[in-house]
Amino acid sequence: MTRRIALIHALRHSPPPVEAAFARLWPGQRLMNLLDDSLSADLARDGQLTPAMTERFLRLSRYAADTGAEAILFTCSAFGPPIEAVQKAQAPMPVLKPNEAMIEEVVASGARRVGLLASFPGTLTSMPPEFPEGIEVVPMLAEGALAALDAGDVATHDRLVAEAGARLADCDAIALGQFSLAHVAPRVAEATGKPVFTTPDSAVRKLRGLLAA
Repeated sequence: MTRRIALIHALRHSPPPVEAAFARLWPGQRLMNLLDDSLSADLARDGQLTPAMTERFLRLSRYAADTGAEAILFTCSAFGPPIEAVQKAQAPMPVLKPNEAMIEEVVASGARRVGLLASFPGTLTSMPPEFPEGIEVVPMLAEGALAALDAGDVATHDRLVAEAGARLADCDAIALGQFSLAHVAPRVAEATGKPVFTTPDSAVRKLRGLLAA
């Protein structure tokens, strides 16, 4: 059965990797993309999540629900609390944080020391508390990578991400904390020799299971 799924983004680089994951893992679904890239810019400017930002997330989710969406997947990993507010407001509709499915797969793998690689600094603040107790999270910022991607320099972005990933080689596994990093997973795996988990693939697998239940 074809499902209508809303994808809500705060970075303009997020739609292609999640669309690619759907094409590989669950083709034929009706995807709608909602993008507000001012969310990430405002978070970077303000340095904290605010009630006004949570209300913006709630409005986006109401719009998605009004269009007939049967599930919502957020792809913006730095906005955990606003997404939790949406989960409560839209229950019982499946609403996924971008990271939750990946974190579940990382934990199931048996990894206990996990390298968390991101190019957006806010991700390294908001995401570690989402891991369960007993998991040591080692944050690593690929400094300059997001700016390179914003400038259209994909080669520099990928090189900086791989170099930052190499500094996590003493971890049991690597978690790529943003959808925009997913395509660099093979290079990070090569640089570290460790299993690498990506948010879009894990999220699509979980959504497919939830909507098939």
